Amino acid sequence: MKLIIVGCGRVGSALATRLVAEAHDVDVIDLLARTRRLLPENFGGRFHTGNGYSRAALESAGIEHADAFVAVTSRDDSNIVCARTAKETYRVPMVFARVYEPRRAGLYRELGIPTIASVGWTVDRIHRMLLHRDLEPEFTFGNGETVLVRSSLPHYLTERPVTDFDVDGEIRVVEVTRAGHSLLPAHGTSAEPHDVVTFAVAAKSLGRLRAFLDKELGT
Repeated sequence: MKLIIVGCGRVGSALATRLVAEAHDVDVIDLLARTRRLLPENFGGRFHTGNGYSRAALESAGIEHADAFVAVTSRDDSNIVCARTAKETYRVPMVFARVYEPRRAGLYRELGIPTIASVGWTVDRIHRMLLHRDLEPEFTFGNGETVLVRSSLPHYLTERPVTDFDVDGEIRVVEVTRAGHSLLPAHGTSAEPHDVVTFAVAAKSLGRLRAFLDKELGT
């Protein structure tokens, strides 16, 4: 994956280090050049000094080709501006933002940006969200028997009809977000690179969906 992380504090640097160790292509942006010291000396990614919403910094980091964008600066205002820029201007498929003030989480949700509050933020959790190690329901129905989950698709699944991912009575693709636009898949709709798919899943079948995506990722 090609990832951009804005904010090179403890979370940003730890996440970048882990992802680079797993052979992902990572660029880190921070306003302060001295934060580079939080990354290993032999860091295999790239570090850029600048604002995370600056066109110059973002394009230097290759945002046009990014699969995911993570804003983890120390300020909510900065994170929301960075995340909106990545999502709305550059159409990055996966955008995540850190939020310190829980009351602001609703604003992020309205913009379609997944958030994690500072008290619950861990490198492990965002790592799982990025790489499908976990699927967290976005909405539940009834007493939790059916859930909606969203996931980007691994490139192995591109060009396959999205109906191939359905399992009768267990898993169904109900929506696809492509290049920032939502569509309801028709019978012949095929997956394209960077698609983000909404699955309606029987809660008891979350493990099956997780295993399917992990298998396709080769994990």
